[in-house]
Amino acid sequence: MKIEASIQINAPLQKVWDVFSDISNWGDWNPVCRECRFEAGNHLVKGACISFELRPLILPMRIAPTVDLCEPGKKVVWSGGRLGILASHEFYFDQNAAGVLLTSVEHFKGPMLIFAKIIRVPARLHALTVRLLESIKKEAESY
Repeated sequence: MKIEASIQINAPLQKVWDVFSDISNWGDWNPVCRECRFEAGNHLVKGACISFELRPLILPMRIAPTVDLCEPGKKVVWSGGRLGILASHEFYFDQNAAGVLLTSVEHFKGPMLIFAKIIRVPARLHALTVRLLESIKKEAESY
């Protein structure tokens, strides 16, 4: 399963990157990922483990992905698994004349994916992704 969304952010690439990469302060402006922190490392770099809480359903779920790739201002990939579902989340930062096109691509696989589809988790995750991108846009444009 794949979930993809993009948003145009009318701010310089450095501002968008600063907002995105400051995981420790996501809780100040991010309504999607709560209680954000580093579990291993203290910067967004390859090998760091970040942790945050999502609410794809009624109860919150703690996610703790490991950063697999970090090219500042270009691309970030993190991955992890929870409840029989393996996930990889990619973020692409494409600078253009108006600012930055930020794209999120999530890939999911695993035996519990069938159950997740039945209870409409993909639609809920897509809505959370769109909300996350909108929040990054709002924060980066408010600088």
